[in-house]
Amino acid sequence: MKKMILNSVLIASSLMATNTFAADAAAGKAKSAMCAACHGPEGISVNPMWPNLAGQQEMYLTKQIKAFRDGTRKDPSMAPMVAGLTDDDAANLAAYYSSLK
Repeated sequence: MKKMILNSVLIASSLMATNTFAADAAAGKAKSAMCAACHGPEGISVNPMWPNLAGQQEMYLTKQIKAFRDGTRKDPSMAPMVAGLTDDDAANLAAYYSSLK
């Protein structure tokens, strides 16, 4: 029981730590030009090989951008695109794309 409570506290702490600021969708839109070639200017891809980003969950997008950047998710096309992104950039891009429908 103590272990379950400790795990719950750790999970809650890490979730709060990842959202310590409000992401800036306008900054994400400004940064999104590099994404548009594959994912479309409004986050809707014209090629089924690349996923739509518009309307995806913000937390999911942030996690995936960071995973590509940090190498825990591997894709030879994505790695160089996200290599220079900061955590703030990832959050801002996610805020922008999640705001689109």
